[in-house]
Amino acid sequence: MYFKQFFDSKLAQTSYMIACQKTNEAIIIDPKRVLDEYKEVADAEGFTIKYATETHIHADFASGLRDANRKFGAQLFVSDEGDENWKYDNMPEDTKYLKEGDVITVGHIELKVLHTPGHTPESISFILTDHGGGSKEPMGIFSGDFLFVGDVGRPDLLEEAAQLKGTTEIGANQMFESIQKLNDYPDFLQVWPGHGAGSACGKSLGAVPLSTLGYERKNNWALQFGDDKASFIKELTSDQPEPPTYFAQMKKVNKLGLPEFNTKEVSVDSDTVLEGQILDLRDRETFRKGFVNGSINVPYNDKFLQFVGWYLDYNQPLTVIADEELSETLQEDLASIGYDHLERIVPIHGVSKFENDSYQSIEPAEFTKVYIDKRILDVRTMNEYKNDHLDNAVHIHFGHLDKKEIPFSKDDEIYVHCQSGVRSAIAMGVLKAQGFTNVINVNKGFLGIKASIQ
Repeated sequence: MYFKQFFDSKLAQTSYMIACQKTNEAIIIDPKRVLDEYKEVADAEGFTIKYATETHIHADFASGLRDANRKFGAQLFVSDEGDENWKYDNMPEDTKYLKEGDVITVGHIELKVLHTPGHTPESISFILTDHGGGSKEPMGIFSGDFLFVGDVGRPDLLEEAAQLKGTTEIGANQMFESIQKLNDYPDFLQVWPGHGAGSACGKSLGAVPLSTLGYERKNNWALQFGDDKASFIKELTSDQPEPPTYFAQMKKVNKLGLPEFNTKEVSVDSDTVLEGQILDLRDRETFRKGFVNGSINVPYNDKFLQFVGWYLDYNQPLTVIADEELSETLQEDLASIGYDHLERIVPIHGVSKFENDSYQSIEPAEFTKVYIDKRILDVRTMNEYKNDHLDNAVHIHFGHLDKKEIPFSKDDEIYVHCQSGVRSAIAMGVLKAQGFTNVINVNKGFLGIKASIQ
């Protein structure tokens, strides 16, 4: 048997390729939308991507399932579990729909379906047995967003992201029951999850890429409650991170389907006036010194997609200030969260003529000398804020600044901080775009503030 794990650090998302080396048939599990790396590996190993499947309708990235059918001719398998609200639509006619106990056969490899709702009603996992290797015992579980290293999937996304009231409690109850199904499996069962640390699909995901069921039984908080469902539900539903805005869009498009993705020619233009939806991908210090009012600064790094998803308007075209060589990579990155409308790139060397704004910053040591009677905006998560905060700070999550009323006048002097200075720098562009003219970023954030106070 061939096993390959693909980790996308920008999404903290994991997908897999499994192949039978006797028949050279391969299946991809939870594929992301850009499929090139799966094809490259399959070609290098001499495999045919004959099948593709996924564990559930994803909320945090755009699925590549339908494109695997369009581009590779792969037979698709999807969950037929859960209620009618979350069944797959617009699937190819020959799609196979899976219930608990069904089996996908890839050469001499068996993937047996286990219905594991909780994160979502339709969520399934796959128990793998390698008959080609002569074993009758299962080797591992592709657990999707059911079981992570150190955590389990959050049950509140349908309520928080898709606005389906009452689904959190239902999901939490289902998650407890799904965990009980693990009692039928041995400690040596390997656990191959759908996400790692950095994902918003849970609250305490580990950074280790895989585990065993025995290890999780000893160390995963969610597997320590025995028969105490009430305590489990209370813990599972508390302190979950705020889901990014784009999660609601992903649930919709992954249910209904997206057009086939291919990169295109994007206009490179440093002459036309900048307007509309503008992202500035430069580093935050460069942006601070001069930027286009109305633009939002999201530096291009491994956190790019996790941050930009809070602000993207999926109904509007996008202009990006970035190196023009990034055109294809940017299209692929944005496509991975379902956005296909990158219209224009303004090269970094050509943006200075449009710069008409800037903002100030302050070091924590200076801020702590004056903060007692100042207007302060804390843009961290609610969990960070509840853990510790300045008494006179107003809290609004940085991803909600363009959606919630900010209780200050547009010309007030406002000091803005997050935990380390990264998210508050992004908040500067958002606040400036809303007409707040005198915002000041506190460098190094709350960590720097606390260190200076002490």
